[in-house]
Amino acid sequence: MTLASTTAPVASRAWLRPGPFALTLPALLLLTLLFMLPLVRLFSLSFTGGFGWYEKALTGGLYTVILYRTFEIAGIVTFFSFVIGYPVAFLLATTTPKWRAIGFAFVMLPLWTSVLVRTYAWMVLLGRNGIINRMLIDSGLLDTPLSLLNSRLAVILGMVHVMLPFMILPIYSALTRIDPDLPTAARGLGASALRILTTIYLPLSLRGIVAGVTLVFVVSLGFYITPALLGGGKVMMYAMVIEQQVREFLAWNFAGALSVILLAVTLVMFWLLNQGVARHLRD
Repeated sequence: MTLASTTAPVASRAWLRPGPFALTLPALLLLTLLFMLPLVRLFSLSFTGGFGWYEKALTGGLYTVILYRTFEIAGIVTFFSFVIGYPVAFLLATTTPKWRAIGFAFVMLPLWTSVLVRTYAWMVLLGRNGIINRMLIDSGLLDTPLSLLNSRLAVILGMVHVMLPFMILPIYSALTRIDPDLPTAARGLGASALRILTTIYLPLSLRGIVAGVTLVFVVSLGFYITPALLGGGKVMMYAMVIEQQVREFLAWNFAGALSVILLAVTLVMFWLLNQGVARHLRD
């Protein structure tokens, strides 16, 4: 038997092997059926009767105030997640392997716990008879408990706790790519710690910062469980309004319009952020 005769059947059967796209096709079909089609349906419902639902959402003072509050809270959560997350990511990237493993255990531990469980834990901490108020009263610092729960502060604390790992991990990944000889050389030339941070670490980890900021900000815009429980209905966010329109009023058309507006504004903010960062990297 010649070599050509043995390789011919193999070559003839090569076209029968599934490629990468064929292997992912079942998952794509499943996502299309369960995710994309409902979104397209909701989008089409929002245009029933023209642009009336969008006019109601954009001209009604209540909904524009809630949209502004949603972006404000998401921005605050992103800011504090960065302020807390960057030093943690820096320590993880520069410490010894032993302490890095311990630090990652604490960073990843919240991701192994349900968001609902973590939110209820904050309710126990911040309640009028919670641990924080009990400690303040028992120590004599307060006579009456503080109203920590059902407030914007409670919502921000709970959201920062949930979103912090999503800020730490991208920044840590970017910091580990920085050549350790660069800060060593800078210190040898007399640069201060602040100068090394502002001229080496921050610029070279900018992509990780942008990834973390974008991820935390976008996810925070659609948060529902934490604001609903820790806000107690007093701190309304856009996702809560959409859920209320569907559950209480069965206003699928209006809920679709609100969803499209939130998605559109989020995409615009995402595009502006990436354009600004790309311009900065080019310069």
